[in-house]
Amino acid sequence: MQVQTTVKSVLKVFIIGLCFLVFHVESSLAQGAVEQQIITLSKDKWQWMADKNVDKLAQLFDDKAKFVHMSGTWKKDEELEIIKTGSIWYKKADVHDVAVEVFDENTAIIWSRITLSAMVRGNEANTEFTVTEVYKRQGNDWKMLALTFSSVRDTHVIKH
Repeated sequence: MQVQTTVKSVLKVFIIGLCFLVFHVESSLAQGAVEQQIITLSKDKWQWMADKNVDKLAQLFDDKAKFVHMSGTWKKDEELEIIKTGSIWYKKADVHDVAVEVFDENTAIIWSRITLSAMVRGNEANTEFTVTEVYKRQGNDWKMLALTFSSVRDTHVIKH
């Protein structure tokens, strides 16, 4: 009788532990999928900026989004106009490293170390940046809430 009780107790602990393990694995896989989705979205965004595809960018940028550059901070409509007119032409972003943090499955921040080749008011510029992008899931889509360029040395490292 006592052996049966012990076996039942061990089985209960085993089942509870197994359930916890399955939940943890599923949660980790889901977070990894979201991280990869954000990395891909950020990569696509750089290409859309290079292509001056303001239609795709208008869908990505939240209406209240803010953009922090070396020369100022502005909102969505100004950023789209700058891209459309070529006032700043983001020709190519060479991404060297990325780190993503996901919060509550609906908010994500990605930090990217890049070398940006751009034309800024007619002048060629190649600059090292760490770019911070904040995304929020809205329905089935991700919207960018903020993009900030931080000028850094080429030896700058993102902590993972």
